Amino acid sequence: MTVYFNSAAVQTHFKLFFEASQISKETIFKNSPLPVAAHCEDEATILANSLKMKEKFGENVPAEMHPQIRTSESCYSSSKLAVSLAKKYNTRLHITHLSTKAELSLLENNIPLSQKRITSEVCTHYLWFSDKDYLRLGMKLKVNPAIKSQEDKEALINGLIDNHIDIISTDHAPHLLSEKANTYFKAPSGTPLVQHSLQAILQLVKTGKLELTQAVDKMCHAPATCYAIEKRGFLRPGYFADLVLVNMDARYKVGKNNILYKCGWSVFEGEIFNAEIVSTFVNGNRVYHDGEINEENKGKRLTFKR
Repeated sequence: MTVYFNSAAVQTHFKLFFEASQISKETIFKNSPLPVAAHCEDEATILANSLKMKEKFGENVPAEMHPQIRTSESCYSSSKLAVSLAKKYNTRLHITHLSTKAELSLLENNIPLSQKRITSEVCTHYLWFSDKDYLRLGMKLKVNPAIKSQEDKEALINGLIDNHIDIISTDHAPHLLSEKANTYFKAPSGTPLVQHSLQAILQLVKTGKLELTQAVDKMCHAPATCYAIEKRGFLRPGYFADLVLVNMDARYKVGKNNILYKCGWSVFEGEIFNAEIVSTFVNGNRVYHDGEINEENKGKRLTFKR
């Protein structure tokens, strides 16, 4: 991809920055004894697109321009580089929050998760929203990578079904509404997701887009397997009892009265789910029941089989 700048000085500065970044990436992949988790977006592409948008709109870039700044191409080129480096050095690579159809072509689905050297995840919001929702939700939906087209959304769901994608995650980021009310370049990226992620995925199950077993696997079993987490993610003797009890036949409307985030808002406000979280258990202790959180019992540090 060709990047244009008005200033020769900026071009030179950027060239040096890119070369230094390339060297540091090589070093990370060559020397890492642990899995490398990569947020894949090409900063050069994003910077160039940002400058063009700023010239056109100033500080008031519309939210719907977000996927025109953080483009599919910026994601694909970065993921392609990460995959090539992982294969070059046999590095254990995990690509976080996929957002495009194109990136699926870089991933394999012909071997078990436990044997994969390159794995990936997708967040709930990329499976639920598309670029059409920016007009309705504005900066509330500004996340990185950007939420993209309906075609991308459908491809990501299919990527879960055929095991090109291994995990469903949240990328939970509870920014304040006052922060999100800023203009484009000042509004932080990210949205609170952890409370309603399971219900949103179960809604995909209800509508026939996913099987219940696939939802359980991608949200519970696969994360434990992928990260080699000890005694988590499965219902097995001797494992920690991390459980969620769900009423699969209850209508639940998201509103200010039942949002538990301290930031006090959700991109799902007004949505009606056909499943309700009744209780949540962590390490065998009930920490949530019927709208109330019990903070007496805390979580524990994860341990790993490495």
